[in-house]
Amino acid sequence: MTKEEHIEYWVKTAEHDLLTAQSLFDTGHYDWCLFIGHLILEKILKAHFVNDNDDIPPKIHDLVRLAEKTKLNLTDEQLTFFEKANYFVIASRYPDEKLKFYKICTQNYAENNFTTIKELYLWLKTKLK
Repeated sequence: MTKEEHIEYWVKTAEHDLLTAQSLFDTGHYDWCLFIGHLILEKILKAHFVNDNDDIPPKIHDLVRLAEKTKLNLTDEQLTFFEKANYFVIASRYPDEKLKFYKICTQNYAENNFTTIKELYLWLKTKLK
């Protein structure tokens, strides 16, 4: 695959995940919406990794570590949100955390975080051009 094809792959799969996350939100599956939301950010950051490093992205899921491997100039607020979003994956995978996460994933909590995910995704996507 060419560099452009790799970038397109990560962007297209992130777009697909965005539709999935929206569907999960619309049906009240807020915890899974945020889980997929993390994947959206991970994939768009991997597109940036390819763009900035001319290499295949590492097989890591930590959004902060991925962001640090790009040339993006992110704010402390954005990096703090990436840290928060890292929890969405951990909380959805491990049974002892899952119940706690499910309880805090109210519609309002999910809506606020999913809105931020969508905003960050769109901003990151524009930075690829």
